[in-house]
Amino acid sequence: MRVALISFHTSPLATLGGKDTGGMNVFVREIARELAHQGVQVDVFTRSQSTRTLRIDPRLAPGVRVIHVPAGPEEPVRKDELFQYVPAFADWMCEFAARESAEGEALGRYDLIHANYWLSGLVAERLRECWGTRFVMTFHTIAEMKNQIAQRPQDLEGDLRLSQECHLCYSADRITASTTVEKGQLVHMLGAGSSKIRIVPPGVDLSRFSPIEQKYAKNVIGVPRDRRMILFTGRIERLKGIDTLLHAVALLREKRTDFDWHNLCVSLIGGDPSEQGQRENEEMARLHALREELGLLDLVAFLGARDQDSLQFYYAAADVLVMPSHYESFGMVALEAMACGTPVVVSDVGGLQELVKHNRTGMRVKVGDVAAMAHALEILLEDPALRRRMGHSASCYAEDFSWPKIVAKLLAVYREVAR
Repeated sequence: MRVALISFHTSPLATLGGKDTGGMNVFVREIARELAHQGVQVDVFTRSQSTRTLRIDPRLAPGVRVIHVPAGPEEPVRKDELFQYVPAFADWMCEFAARESAEGEALGRYDLIHANYWLSGLVAERLRECWGTRFVMTFHTIAEMKNQIAQRPQDLEGDLRLSQECHLCYSADRITASTTVEKGQLVHMLGAGSSKIRIVPPGVDLSRFSPIEQKYAKNVIGVPRDRRMILFTGRIERLKGIDTLLHAVALLREKRTDFDWHNLCVSLIGGDPSEQGQRENEEMARLHALREELGLLDLVAFLGARDQDSLQFYYAAADVLVMPSHYESFGMVALEAMACGTPVVVSDVGGLQELVKHNRTGMRVKVGDVAAMAHALEILLEDPALRRRMGHSASCYAEDFSWPKIVAKLLAVYREVAR
């Protein structure tokens, strides 16, 4: 089988923690690698954002090519301006496949297209006309859900995305949803037919994310052995709810003066915390100001983006991973931390409602509830035995999400569509 994976707006090779890089990048990268490992030939098509990148990059894994498509300027472009380049992206892919086929190579023929995010779905729809190849759609996030939790007018997704996601629910040959919660949203909000939706959650690389002795992990990342750590990792944007975490920590410090606060830190991984990064990211600047306003300069550290290879040590070094999001279709960061044996405190929203088993692998709290967040952190910080039990349960639970198991489910969907 040969599969064309489309990740229009972001590359699986991109550094995580940037404005538009996160769980979807990991998903595309890991399913490409595992599909190839299971004998599927994979081409990942993504929009070129630099003239310095290889047009065809084979470095992701044997059997995988990342193909940078020249559609629009070969530089970063705002995500809300990318729709205009969909036709050029699809036309280039059609011509690319035709050239390879004309040269007598099987590389230009695809048994299936897997589109990730709505812009990729629009490309896949055009390619179905060009190639006669059916496509599987994975949305990753849903505009209507983001609009329901938007705090400002500028956070709202536009009518174009809303209408096109509804259209793709009708047009796609199959849709994958991360959880039954997301499936319900697709059916009731976007009008998707329940019969064409299959549940395929994201996975976790258990060879990378697995329990590590905490003192060793702290040594690797340069944290003193007696330092306790609350960890957040993800994109720096309003819907991640990082302000809830900061307010909760401030409330807890006011309440528990008996805690050794000199040996506790809150580490925030993601984005660019430099002065330039704050100028370019309004939320980063807002959170820096909030940290100062709450008197947390000595407690909260903005660490910026970190390489995926180092994240396992941050997860393992942490006493708790916090994911205070207003919306998560799944919650891959929480799963990675759980696989490392770290208990999590998350908002009771979206896919996190299914992923995190309350009081077993972590704790779920009402979204935006500062007092509840502070109470959950208090319970875990003062009870090391509870942290160990939850962490062990979390790592055992995460084993069901290994990428080989997840890709086996995905391949079943592919074969259903391609036959």
